[in-house]
Amino acid sequence: MTLRAVLFDMDGTLLDTAPDFIAIIQAMRADRGLPPADERAIRQVVSGGARAMIVAAFAVEPSSAGFEALRLEFLDRYQEHCAVFTRPYEGMQELLADLERARLQWGVVTNKPLRFAEPIMRRLGLAERSAVLICPDHVKNSKPDPEPMVLACSRLGLAPASVLFVGDDLRDIESGRAAGTRTAAVRYGYIHPDDNPGHWGADVVVDHPLDLRRVLDQALCSC
Repeated sequence: MTLRAVLFDMDGTLLDTAPDFIAIIQAMRADRGLPPADERAIRQVVSGGARAMIVAAFAVEPSSAGFEALRLEFLDRYQEHCAVFTRPYEGMQELLADLERARLQWGVVTNKPLRFAEPIMRRLGLAERSAVLICPDHVKNSKPDPEPMVLACSRLGLAPASVLFVGDDLRDIESGRAAGTRTAAVRYGYIHPDDNPGHWGADVVVDHPLDLRRVLDQALCSC
């Protein structure tokens, strides 16, 4: 079936959002008289969300006293500063332009709540270009469940087999495969050193956003 659209995970795939997370963590630690956190440790757990980043930054468990206060403070700060340092990955703007020139739709399917994802897309000038944005607010079950992908394809009016989903986490690939889309795993995202995108079962694995140009060329030429 002809490829008609490309859907991206947001954090670690379409956008490098870690700089904003790291800036907030460092500010929280500084306010408490603590030295800066290891930035690499934060990047490795971004896909795990606020809970994972708080655990990594403050060495506390979710069951610990004070954990929830830290998590809520982190989210409140992120609400105000969610698109300060966040940028598309190098090469991503060129890739999106390629998709638009080829008249392929593109959009975002993310586990990031809408209250963060929507303003980020708007402030980066991507909201008006994206054909669809699916967040946990729109579904009962988030990735790795196929529901977000199925909804995205439905809103695009496309069969899942005509869609490529790109992500930096096993949950992305599981969601896409279960929904019936083609899948691409990226190695440049927020991946723990012990993890290996090559083992996720994706149709293709790439090292850089512009590597997807080759994947798209092959998909379009082989249809």
